[in-house]
Amino acid sequence: MERRTYLISTVLTYIFAFQILSFFLYIYTADHLHSLFVGAMCAAGTLQVNPYGYPALLLKIFNCLLAGTWLILNHTDNQAFDYPLIRKKYVFLLLLAPLLLTETFLQGAYFLNLKPNIITSCCGSLFSIGENALASEITALPPQPTMFAFYLSTGASLAAGVYFLLKNRGAYLFAFLSTVTFLISIASILSFISVYFYELPTHHCPFCILQKEYGYVGYPLYAALFGSGITGIGVGILAPFRKRESLAGIIPPLQKKLVWASLILSVIFAAIVTYRMVFTDFILLG
Repeated sequence: MERRTYLISTVLTYIFAFQILSFFLYIYTADHLHSLFVGAMCAAGTLQVNPYGYPALLLKIFNCLLAGTWLILNHTDNQAFDYPLIRKKYVFLLLLAPLLLTETFLQGAYFLNLKPNIITSCCGSLFSIGENALASEITALPPQPTMFAFYLSTGASLAAGVYFLLKNRGAYLFAFLSTVTFLISIASILSFISVYFYELPTHHCPFCILQKEYGYVGYPLYAALFGSGITGIGVGILAPFRKRESLAGIIPPLQKKLVWASLILSVIFAAIVTYRMVFTDFILLG
């Protein structure tokens, strides 16, 4: 029984690790397909070719966070001799399975319905202020308040992380602030971060930063952002199980490692952004 549990756990670990990787493969593939479609200049236009592209992307983002959280839960469970979280992680798996199946369907439908003769939209129109879409609403957020919210949320999550490392308390607060920082960071990419990399006040695309012209800076940015979010959320996910006998000596040090990872990745993300803002000749705020 123990061998079977370990085997299933190992297989699922590889599946969910690939699930996280598949998010980056998806946007990489979409970006490199843009030359096949009239009007597309990056992944933004390619994903607009049919109705399945963006729903698949949004579900991939959500599933990426959930997959990372499951991996943390599974790793913790495997450290204990009695697998105390086995029911919890498989209930989690049952909840996650329909989302993964839906994502697989949407992704398959997207690639199977790519028609090269379709004229699509460029990122300039998709992420421009005034368009009737959620992305345009976020793009229209005023840069200065969004910038303030970005640095405030980042600072708050860093402070909560340091507090946890010193006091070994505040896991839920840190997980909450990590989630808030993740969401605000995504909004900030659309509102002002991308603008500093493009040095063009009307260009808010979150995909062009993945291209060679901008040093592929989008990949480390998104990797740091998602890594920080997953590890931060993981700290809160493990909190209810700290007092279980077989996990009492496992979870506290693991939580500290996750906090450190989240803090380091958050600092990397903020450092890349701040470096660009400080050392570019472009001035967004007069």
